[in-house]
Amino acid sequence: MSVNLAKGQRVSLQKGPGETLTVVRMGLGWRAAPRRGLFGSRTRQIDLDASALLYADRTPSDVVFFQHLESSDGSVRHTGDNLVGGAGAGEDDESILVDLAHVPPQITQVVFTVSSYTGQTFAEVQNAHCRLVDESTGLELARYELTGGGPHTGQIMAKVFRDGDGGWEMQAIGAPAKGRTFQDLLPAIEPFL
Repeated sequence: MSVNLAKGQRVSLQKGPGETLTVVRMGLGWRAAPRRGLFGSRTRQIDLDASALLYADRTPSDVVFFQHLESSDGSVRHTGDNLVGGAGAGEDDESILVDLAHVPPQITQVVFTVSSYTGQTFAEVQNAHCRLVDESTGLELARYELTGGGPHTGQIMAKVFRDGDGGWEMQAIGAPAKGRTFQDLLPAIEPFL
């Protein structure tokens, strides 16, 4: 059963007693919001980019994004860049797979960000979501809906992190930020590590 998360809310990634997830998919979906103009409404294509930053405690260790599709150890993989979005309500436009069983032990958290590579603000985006899916079953575990738009061009969406008992948890962050690339968002990530 999927959990709709609010900002700051956490959810355990344990499947059941003694069971843990092995591979999760962080999916990002969005549509360009229609803009009212003199000749009716129309939409501009928006290129949002999903990135996953791997941290050893508070130190960046690796990153997966549209120009580096796989982490150095192979445990995190981006499925490819979508330049326009709009796959449909509930569908993912970009996905990042995390093989939790093979994430190196020194990596304590994986932070997922979204940035508007073309520089449009989130006020021009609608139906944006970030969701976590059990890749082995296809079941959606958690969903964070990006609501409210805003003048920002980046978003610290969520993170998965080790819970101290050998398992993993997910936390919805939903913090707005300024930036067109994951590098621009690094200072905004710091408070959430």
